[in-house]
Amino acid sequence: MKNFLKMVLAVICGILLLNLLIVAVFSGLATPSKPTVPAEGVLRIDMSKIVISEQTQEADPLSMIQAGGQTVKVIGIWDATQALKAAAEDPGIKYIYLKTDGNTTPLALADEFRQALDEYRQVSGNPVISYIESPTTGSYYLASVADKVYMSPHPGGMYSINGISSQMFFLGDLLKKLGVNVQLIRHGKYKSAGEMYTRGSSSPENREQYQCMVNSLWDNVAAGIAERRGISVAQLNDAIDNLKLCLPQDFVDCGLVDALLNREELEDQVAVLAVADNYDKVTMINFADYAEAKATVSKASQRIAVIYADGEIVDGSDANNVSGDRFASIIEGVRKDKKVKAVVLRVNSPGGSVVASDKIKHELDLLKEEKPLVASYGSMAASGGYWISNNCEKIFSSPYTLTGSIGVFGAVPEFSKTASDVLHVGVETVTSNKHGDMMSMTRPFDKDEYNYVLRSIEDIYDNFITIVSEGREIPKAEVDAIGQGRVWSGRDALGIKLVDEFGTLNDAIAYAAGLAGDENLANWNVKAYPAPLTVMEQMMNAMNGKQEDYTVRIARNLKEPKVFARIPVEIRLQ
Repeated sequence: MKNFLKMVLAVICGILLLNLLIVAVFSGLATPSKPTVPAEGVLRIDMSKIVISEQTQEADPLSMIQAGGQTVKVIGIWDATQALKAAAEDPGIKYIYLKTDGNTTPLALADEFRQALDEYRQVSGNPVISYIESPTTGSYYLASVADKVYMSPHPGGMYSINGISSQMFFLGDLLKKLGVNVQLIRHGKYKSAGEMYTRGSSSPENREQYQCMVNSLWDNVAAGIAERRGISVAQLNDAIDNLKLCLPQDFVDCGLVDALLNREELEDQVAVLAVADNYDKVTMINFADYAEAKATVSKASQRIAVIYADGEIVDGSDANNVSGDRFASIIEGVRKDKKVKAVVLRVNSPGGSVVASDKIKHELDLLKEEKPLVASYGSMAASGGYWISNNCEKIFSSPYTLTGSIGVFGAVPEFSKTASDVLHVGVETVTSNKHGDMMSMTRPFDKDEYNYVLRSIEDIYDNFITIVSEGREIPKAEVDAIGQGRVWSGRDALGIKLVDEFGTLNDAIAYAAGLAGDENLANWNVKAYPAPLTVMEQMMNAMNGKQEDYTVRIARNLKEPKVFARIPVEIRLQ
């Protein structure tokens, strides 16, 4: 009887959960109506409630349930910047109130958004004011674009404007203890992605490239802050290096904040700028709602296709990444679509599979023979990401893009000592041919086998630098010198001709329109390929466990022999 009651209770709970899931699905699948926004008010941008991404995504019902109905809205950079352009021409928008605490937008995208905020100021003539409580380097960089930066006077905030740093993790010693021998074959002394499996600390070359990247990124951030705040970079570095930014008043004294305002004082200032009697009379317009309301589908017949290569380059047809077969098919469809007159390839990828990269590049080369093809770089366009895009007619990059990484590596783990010394398992292999078990991962390569894999790596590297030499019209020896797997910031890449100029996605689309013969974007239908995942697709991926973080990918990459054209770096600035 007791077991029967348990079973009944379990069935009831299952039915309730199923009903909740069905409600969530149909709520998400219902065609949403555009939000209605007030005709007049202050445009409020709270970066803790939104994240700027490559493409706008619908809210995932499962995530909403987990978060109690409170989710961060994902707004694509094109939609976000178009909304700010609309706001600049909208007489109902009195000014922008920007709150940057909780910002999680990647630095390259935050910079594009920051530029759009600055353009709003210049075009509209209206101010942007920002308010911070616990600033970080990333959140303050975004806030510093404002005409006035205000800060909470209350003590105890977490102030972490400390510059930019990145950590490298090395598993070599741990893997050796477990008996795992990762056989690393690479071309490029800076191609350090495999080092994490073989070393306990960084190689001098890897340390050098990390330091150069971090310095370059910080130089841009510091220059941007200093310019808007009317201080020198030296003054900013002095305040940070000597830990002068400890208390709220320190930010005022160092010129980073205009005034300390508590909630009541801030509300009074907001009301004054809005020309309202008091704060209660001020109408706040939510930025996410405004962006959605202003997003329109153009009725123009001629199209500019924006192909979003966003994610790791993988084999097959995986919907969550830049999968070779899927993207080759998408690009072929764009090429054959007579309505598409020009194409922008938006790259935000660390690279990945060589085979998939080459499939994608092949289709892009065919497309370029028929239509203008322009590249726009997001946070990363490295290794395989650079492989697929270097032949575009023009490359627009952010100073904060991580690019280059022209190199190749293969990682082949073998577990013979794990089996014998750790697990005490004996392994015997019977093969028909001399090297039949070379990829079995149960023994190390012999000399001939190592050279066999090395030959493939060297051939891929030679092919890579040839592709770049032809695509960028740089002598092959020069490509080899700046290659070697080295990762460059967009700022440094401009000086060595890996990119053509600094520019945003908007700039790339405008340039593509000009190449297609009509510079007026109002006459174009800008269409995204592939379309963002629907609510149902997101839910299916979540239930199938297809969302992976970096550490999971590390473990997956060790499961089988692979050859990669992938960046070794992931830098996040909060």
